[in-house]
Amino acid sequence: MGKIRRVTSPQVAEPAPGTWSNCLVAGDTVYIAGLTARGAGGQALGGDDEAQARAIFEKIKALVEAAGGQMSDLVKMTIYVTDIRRREQVWRARKDFFTGDFPTSTLVEVSKLADPAITVEIDAVAYLG
Repeated sequence: MGKIRRVTSPQVAEPAPGTWSNCLVAGDTVYIAGLTARGAGGQALGGDDEAQARAIFEKIKALVEAAGGQMSDLVKMTIYVTDIRRREQVWRARKDFFTGDFPTSTLVEVSKLADPAITVEIDAVAYLG
């Protein structure tokens, strides 16, 4: 059985030790934790849902590339938004990061996320095989 390895990127702030991992690779599969639009110091970057989604997709891109893949290797995303009526903003941002067959995706409205200024969170799975 293959070893699980943690992947990091200078473009994505790491959580405090003992909390979670942003990115783990198990075999040919990359698991990316729910990411939000936070700066290196943990502060919410704010902006509308499109700006937040773009910041998150940049982080996902940095992590999947650090794992040896590319955005076209993503096979599954779960997108959490605090207002489903703004989903088109997330979709606009997504179109700048994917071409061809988009990854499978689930969009869920939640009552709130970790910080009131955070309105979008996205986790992802990629296959490197």
